[in-house]
Amino acid sequence: MTGDPGVDAVIRQWAAEREQTAEEKEIDRIASVWLAELPQQAPGIPGQRARTGARRWSPVESADPDYLDAMRRRLPEVPLDLLVAAAGWWQMVGDVSEAEQWWDAGISPLDQRALDYRAAGLTPADLGRRLGPMTVLQHLRRGSAPAWCVARLARQQRAG
Repeated sequence: MTGDPGVDAVIRQWAAEREQTAEEKEIDRIASVWLAELPQQAPGIPGQRARTGARRWSPVESADPDYLDAMRRRLPEVPLDLLVAAAGWWQMVGDVSEAEQWWDAGISPLDQRALDYRAAGLTPADLGRRLGPMTVLQHLRRGSAPAWCVARLARQQRAG
């Protein structure tokens, strides 16, 4: 699917969890019909300024369409729900071009670890740098802590 065994395993697990028996599908159908009859209010967050009052809501998009378009181009076979979740993670921390840089460097935006690497201080350009015989990305895929990689890169930069 994506070429990353960890991400492919998550996608397979996600797809298996979505497989339902006929009884489960009927339960979901009945619940959907019942929920559709309830009065609907647009999702949102309460206004934060005094002038807006408690009764006004600001609508919230679950995922930026630009993220979804970029992800659909790269992973057309991945279910939309999974793409929406991944786009939601990425839009909280950066723009579409940054997510694509991580992807081009070898980390799929469907892989939540990319956000951990980013939070530790790694950049997409760091993933290709060498730490001894392996690249940073190879170290990360073998289980090295992102903070360890950042510290080694800093030491390497001071020494060289």
